[in-house]
Amino acid sequence: MSDWRSLALDPPRAAGPPLGRARLRDTHEDFQVDERLGFEPSGEGEHLLVRVRKRGANTAWVAGELARLAGVRRHDVGFAGLKDRRAVTTQWFTLPGRRVAPAALVGAGGEGWSVLEAHAHRRKLPRGASAGNDFRIVLRGFDGDREALERRVELLRRRGAPNYFGPQRFGRGLSNLAVLQGDAPPAGARGFVLSAARSLLFNAVLAERVRDGTWTRLLAGERANLDGRNSNFLVEATDTVLEQRIAALDVHPTGPMWGLGESGVRGAVAAFEETVAARYPALTTLLAEARVEAARRPLRMAVRDLGLAWMPEGDGRDCELRFSLRAGSFATMVLRELVDTVSPDDAAGGAEEDDA
Repeated sequence: MSDWRSLALDPPRAAGPPLGRARLRDTHEDFQVDERLGFEPSGEGEHLLVRVRKRGANTAWVAGELARLAGVRRHDVGFAGLKDRRAVTTQWFTLPGRRVAPAALVGAGGEGWSVLEAHAHRRKLPRGASAGNDFRIVLRGFDGDREALERRVELLRRRGAPNYFGPQRFGRGLSNLAVLQGDAPPAGARGFVLSAARSLLFNAVLAERVRDGTWTRLLAGERANLDGRNSNFLVEATDTVLEQRIAALDVHPTGPMWGLGESGVRGAVAAFEETVAARYPALTTLLAEARVEAARRPLRMAVRDLGLAWMPEGDGRDCELRFSLRAGSFATMVLRELVDTVSPDDAAGGAEEDDA
């Protein structure tokens, strides 16, 4: 597997080899996601904030159904992020409220989706507006050592996991990275292609930090992220206080979301990131021509409230994982630090959407 393909599909693990194999998504109910907004409905305004439960349905299709129901344009429907199709999920949408009252929407729905609640709200929900997601995931037929899996779960609880972008970001058959094969990108997919380019460059930097063991450490000259927030600050030098904060999962080192403008990092860290990005000139050129602005992303994700429970069915080889992630992080990247998974999605080329 070429380097860029491995960065998209199988980047280096931090916790060691997988502890066995298990089946994922035998049923939609085996992968459950609840979106957390981090704020309350305003209770007034020209929009409606609605919470939807969906099963076996993708986000864009549900947004279109809501638009049809409310008699508005699809473009007017807002949502914070995508949720997996092969799952049971709850997430929030906004739509203009001038033609329908909140009470009229509650209980409405169709095949694979229904409105759980609706409230007046002041503004359209923008992408990236959620605080995070709560997951309940069932792994079936685990064929490894149960005690080893329990120890690995404890390690992730204490240390977190590498915040890689998952294969979903790169499209079916890695189609969003066609530029690396000298092919034209999919028609009408410019936004997905640019996102995939930045994501692969980020994965490349993170993979090197995982290999050299610095993905959980702050280095002089880099920018540290405050957990659960989008703000970051320059690390002039490390000290005991910073070491305690990173051990407590309060701050995290960051990597580049490549683009124009200052990266914010200095010295050896800046040189290192430039060296890694230089391996992929087709991607950096693509992003420069599109005038995408540089940003930062945490190299590590805290896996909050992580718990494992063995289930009575499955001859004692089925288990349930529960945990919470900040917005933008991938649950599948947590699972790969534990086990290899086999899913019905594998035969179809991967899940349609981010589980972030």
